[in-house]
Amino acid sequence: MNAAISGSTRGERVIEVSGLHTRFGANVVHAGVDLSVARGEVFAIAGGSGCGKSTLLREIIVLQRPASGAIRVFGQNVIGLSDEAALPLRRRWGVMFERGALFSALTVAENVEMVMREHTDLSARLIAEMAALKVALTGLPPEAAVKYPSELSGGMRKRAALARALALDPELLFLDEPTAGLDPLSAGGIDVLVRELRDSLGLTIMMVTHDLDLLWRSADRVAVLGEGRVLGVGTMSELSTAQHPSIREYFHGPRGRAAGEQAWKRR
Repeated sequence: MNAAISGSTRGERVIEVSGLHTRFGANVVHAGVDLSVARGEVFAIAGGSGCGKSTLLREIIVLQRPASGAIRVFGQNVIGLSDEAALPLRRRWGVMFERGALFSALTVAENVEMVMREHTDLSARLIAEMAALKVALTGLPPEAAVKYPSELSGGMRKRAALARALALDPELLFLDEPTAGLDPLSAGGIDVLVRELRDSLGLTIMMVTHDLDLLWRSADRVAVLGEGRVLGVGTMSELSTAQHPSIREYFHGPRGRAAGEQAWKRR
């Protein structure tokens, strides 16, 4: 945990999911998911394609409703909240979606500024200054702020989307496949950035990813989804020795072994 987390809040459960069931018609996605995320940690959701990782994220951020169960964020049950009732909570978290969801007709700075104009009473000058700061926090050069999303590389678009997610100084940050579609060099930069942002801003970060390098480098704990439930939760070192067949298959395939070997070499 980082120094920005006070002793009174360290260990506090920011997200709690219990008995979660989700189905689409006859297709059961979640059949009793239970997990919790502590304040100040980088918590990752992993698992094979179709296991319900992104669906779980959408349910936590009140974009989708499960069939049953409970989801509490900052101590409040979010299932069934209207958009109006969810607004105070949404101001406390930021979301970076897999494809960025940037407005193509706005520059990077304008994308970030728009969030602050909608949710704050700050002056235009202060909003512009704050937007520049958010862009800088994500490692983008100042000249990127005046560019449109189409003028950026994939890695830069991810960072621009992250700058917008940080616009309201959130306590909680959600990252949906933050390295998807990136080359290894760009993906490696995101790995480092995740930890730096957690440590410097005191964030709690929950991310959905299938990137094993990102998991080894950035996650404090990982929950592996499969068979409609959480198959295991722990550090990557703990999970790499788990005996569950699905977890072993996930971590001991060729890509999993390579990522693990690289992680051990860095120690």
